[in-house]
Amino acid sequence: MARVGIILLNLGGPERIEDVGPFLYNLFSDPEIIRLPLPALVKPLAWFISTQRSRKSQEAYLSIGGGSPLRRITEQQARELQSELRQRGIDATAYVAMRYWHPFTECAVADIKADKVSEVVVLPLYPHFSISTSGSSFRELKRLRASDSQFRKLPIRCIRSWYSQPGYVRSMAELISKQILISECPENAHVFFSAHGVPRSYVEEAGDPYQSEIESCTTLIMNELALLLEYKNPYSLGYQSRVGPEEWLKPYTEEVLAQLGQEGVLDLVVVPISFVSEHIETLQEIDIEYRKIAIDSGVINFYRVPALDTYPLFIKGLADLVTSCLEGPEINLDEAAKLPAKVKLYPQEKWQWGWNNSSEVWNGRVAMIVFLSLILEIFIGKGPLHLVGLL
Repeated sequence: MARVGIILLNLGGPERIEDVGPFLYNLFSDPEIIRLPLPALVKPLAWFISTQRSRKSQEAYLSIGGGSPLRRITEQQARELQSELRQRGIDATAYVAMRYWHPFTECAVADIKADKVSEVVVLPLYPHFSISTSGSSFRELKRLRASDSQFRKLPIRCIRSWYSQPGYVRSMAELISKQILISECPENAHVFFSAHGVPRSYVEEAGDPYQSEIESCTTLIMNELALLLEYKNPYSLGYQSRVGPEEWLKPYTEEVLAQLGQEGVLDLVVVPISFVSEHIETLQEIDIEYRKIAIDSGVINFYRVPALDTYPLFIKGLADLVTSCLEGPEINLDEAAKLPAKVKLYPQEKWQWGWNNSSEVWNGRVAMIVFLSLILEIFIGKGPLHLVGLL
């Protein structure tokens, strides 16, 4: 019987306060997170951003106990998935591969080689594909595979995205229904999906399918929820966690929450749609920051749907994904990381300054150029600002 290694891809998170700075540096050093025309500037910019953001981020982690629970939960998911697969007669071992913190992807690869696994299934714990999540992790695996002859010999099958997987959709609907049913007026409870945002240019310039997958996923979940409850609740979608001057996917979560409160929504059921584990963006951003915005805007009851974590039906859904992957056509790393052909960002040819869709992105880019000019001045003591006589 083949020995199957399941690589679970995830982001990672600092487990101690002193880990926050190094974690942020690793995160912003990824060229899929900070996309610059000059790659040599990525690491200096990552150092600057991580240095500037460390204190605020440390305060956020202190508010949830001092560190991220992501590693612990992901390792629990790995154990549960491994057990489910073995009960199905599959000789599987699950390995956790974090992109920006321990255990790093290379550690999972080393363990797979030491355990003499005969084939590998790569399963991102991101239901929806994006350049900056699954895409970045797939490309990291490609890099490791290219430089390791032993790892290169292993057959690898990949699961690219799985937002429509029935066990996942049903699990989300069940967890949402539980919160709706404890609300004061279940049929009127407003379901609000909050997804992690990405820069708008990822979707419109690079062809990232993330937004379309998120929107399709919310529709699937709401249809399943209506079957469970036998009535349809109103719902909406927003995007959270944006950073930097560039425009991100809209509407922004905080703006939708304020609007719902002003419109008289009393019972709000908030769903962390793109997160399958509790971490800083659910425990601190949603539970603390966004809860306050909603309540201050007039929402009376704020119900937060828990992340899936090790919800039994969800784990069975992951096992179904692995089983189907082993039995179905192979999707290799190149195919898994592939993006559609790049498309033109906007139809107009001229750059316009002002507050419109095109110019908002360009204004952000100009701001980034100015910021990079300051970085050059800091590191080498000369640069464009000296040339024009500003320093």
